[in-house]
Amino acid sequence: MHRRLAIFTVILSLPLACHGSVEPGEGDDGTGGRAVSETGGALAEGATATTGAGGPGGGPSATGGAADSGGSLVGGSVTNTGGTSGTGGAPTTGGTAMVGGAKTGGATPTGGAQDTGGNHNAGGVHSGGAPNTGGTPSPGGASNTGGTIHAGGDPGGQPRFVGNITTRHQVNPSGLEFADYWDQITPENAGKWGSVQSSPGASYNWNTLDAIYDYAQDNNILFKEHTFIWGSSPPSGVTTQDHVIDWIRSFCERYPDTALIDVVNEPPPHTSVYFESVMADSNDGEWQWITNAFIWARQYCPDAVLILNDYNNIEWDNDNERFIEIVNTIVADGAPIDAVGAEAHLRPGSSSDAPPPEEVARLLNKLHDETGLPVYITELDFAGLDDQEQLEAYQLYFSMFREAEFVPGITLWGWIVGATWLDNSGLVEDGVPRPAMTWLMNELDRPVP
Repeated sequence: MHRRLAIFTVILSLPLACHGSVEPGEGDDGTGGRAVSETGGALAEGATATTGAGGPGGGPSATGGAADSGGSLVGGSVTNTGGTSGTGGAPTTGGTAMVGGAKTGGATPTGGAQDTGGNHNAGGVHSGGAPNTGGTPSPGGASNTGGTIHAGGDPGGQPRFVGNITTRHQVNPSGLEFADYWDQITPENAGKWGSVQSSPGASYNWNTLDAIYDYAQDNNILFKEHTFIWGSSPPSGVTTQDHVIDWIRSFCERYPDTALIDVVNEPPPHTSVYFESVMADSNDGEWQWITNAFIWARQYCPDAVLILNDYNNIEWDNDNERFIEIVNTIVADGAPIDAVGAEAHLRPGSSSDAPPPEEVARLLNKLHDETGLPVYITELDFAGLDDQEQLEAYQLYFSMFREAEFVPGITLWGWIVGATWLDNSGLVEDGVPRPAMTWLMNELDRPVP
């Protein structure tokens, strides 16, 4: 548990309905299933899904074929022909800026143990060690969060960032230079095991992932792997423990400066890993296979921040409690976990409405308090909102996440209109920023497209 300091709350009204429903994660096929991959073994990057509520169903995995061959990422274009970008909503010019992963203004944590194994450098190196579980927070102040955030918890010397994902395998969509706007990059689909290897024992196809990693290295931004193990993106065929270990080892040897890794993504009951039994050394613990995945990740990627990632864990109580139970179980079993991830796919105003900001803040605090771990916002987006609604959503939810000092980084899940997973969640349309993008770039002291 971390020390709790004074609570500061400013609640901004968001004229959006808020009801409860299950949130699917990335790659939803829009039918209530999960992340259907292409039958050729390569996952399609950036496919747009419907915004209707869908329950997690596991989703069929790839059935074989050649892994994604990718090709050149830098450059290219995504053309979005639909709609006129909105001009409404005045951008806010204030706020704390973060440039290149470092906060350039505002109070920073003033105490607490840092990671003793070292720091991230700008190229994305984190030197392991146990995650920091305490510390004295900065004094803080009132924020436009719409929810109450506990001020306590230093993120262990990890750099703060606001990043994004690739756009249908492209780094620079529509001629926009990714590194001008974002200081961290996550491959949307190219890093998933089934995208790199069509079947266990087949040759690895690193082409797409190479280009993304090289771009991060060349532009001095953080590279995050998504993901080592996910029930909806495995290679097809019989998988052994040796296959799992070889996949993790091969990745880590090829990309040694990987800053962050979603080691296991969306654990049961959200997705089922058909080979989890071969990953466990015994039947002593329900989550031994997850513990082992973290042990192997630490062995071969000792400098990366290792994350257990899931959806709905800051939206709904039952998912929050289940996820906390998994985390605390694997920690007790010896998993070298550094942080947890909350996807935050939010749908305010739709048929599967997001909880209000104060409820998200309560569960975010609880996730941090009861695990003692930093929380990354890993896949933030807002579905189906007009320009003004999207701006208000970012001003409430995004501001709340940045106010939490135990949140070292936020990754948005797409930014180009027409090439995002959730409908109408993009921030730039035909090269023109929507009001939320203008506000966000001003907040981060970054250029506006």
